[in-house]
Amino acid sequence: MSKAKEGLTYKDAGVDIEAGNRLVKNIAPLVKDTFRPEVLADIGGFGALFSLRTENYRDPILVSSTDGVGTKLKIAFLADKHDTIGIDLVAMVVNDIVVQGAEPLFFLDYLASSQLDVDRATEIIAGIAKGCKESGCSLIGGESAEMPGFYQGSDYELAGFAVGIVDKSRLIDGSEVKVGDKIIGLASSGLHSNGYSLARRVLLEESGYGLDKKLPELELNLGDELLRPTRIYVRSLLNLQRDFSIKGIAHITGGGLQENVVRVVPNRCQVRIDPNSWPRLPIFDLIAREGKVADKEMLTTFNCGIGMALIVAAEEVDAILERLPGLDEQGYVIGEIGKLEDGAEPIVFT
Repeated sequence: MSKAKEGLTYKDAGVDIEAGNRLVKNIAPLVKDTFRPEVLADIGGFGALFSLRTENYRDPILVSSTDGVGTKLKIAFLADKHDTIGIDLVAMVVNDIVVQGAEPLFFLDYLASSQLDVDRATEIIAGIAKGCKESGCSLIGGESAEMPGFYQGSDYELAGFAVGIVDKSRLIDGSEVKVGDKIIGLASSGLHSNGYSLARRVLLEESGYGLDKKLPELELNLGDELLRPTRIYVRSLLNLQRDFSIKGIAHITGGGLQENVVRVVPNRCQVRIDPNSWPRLPIFDLIAREGKVADKEMLTTFNCGIGMALIVAAEEVDAILERLPGLDEQGYVIGEIGKLEDGAEPIVFT
């Protein structure tokens, strides 16, 4: 007797509800370990509950962000290594929230695949939970979608969403930036989660390196270097914001230093950066050399070793630099804010 005559099931169509239930059971303790006191319900409800406790704020503003990890996922697929990509997902979202002075409160994830692999999904969400703990926000919900016929093979897609809070008086929006302010760069951990289409083209396709290739300039093999997690700056930046008047912060993501720093300065100001003022990590030199990638292209595509750019008053620079090692951060004075003359470029590399 054919399956159709017996009666088809959802599992026959490629969706395994029991697998989803096993995943929820696997991740429940990981998720609960991220809960802040404001979380009011366990996972499994139709909506997550979170108390704002607005009495702690005079004029609270919610700050939200959403992002993914781009084609860095392709490296995870090729390496069949999925335990750190969730950290990247959290980092890309919460780093965008904290630059506005906000503390991330809660995070939700979206994981879509052709067929749910429970063990792999558990690895991915364990990474998300780790990133949430590192940034001090709660993983309060998410969605694991099986979409047979839509995604191919073992490929999957990830997206993340977060909400943070800041008192209006503490909001960092760049409006106080002025000529003479200095730019402090915080070191990145590597490529973070941007520029991977070019990195893959140069290193895997054009140069023909395998992910297990050990190159003399890299501490790790190529695959592990490319999967090095994005640095999460939340705790460090919140610490600095409590004691210093940070005027603007740029998260150096897609568009690199070329495109991101100018987003947080007034139109009357020019960003002046010295690319020789910080050590460029070996992975960037490798890409530039192997792909003959021009300096401007590198600075527009990659973070080139700077994950965050802080704009501060000149008189606070020394104290901030002294604080950074205790926060496990490396910082460099990488530039300054000048006056934007008529017809001049808003950012120049000196």
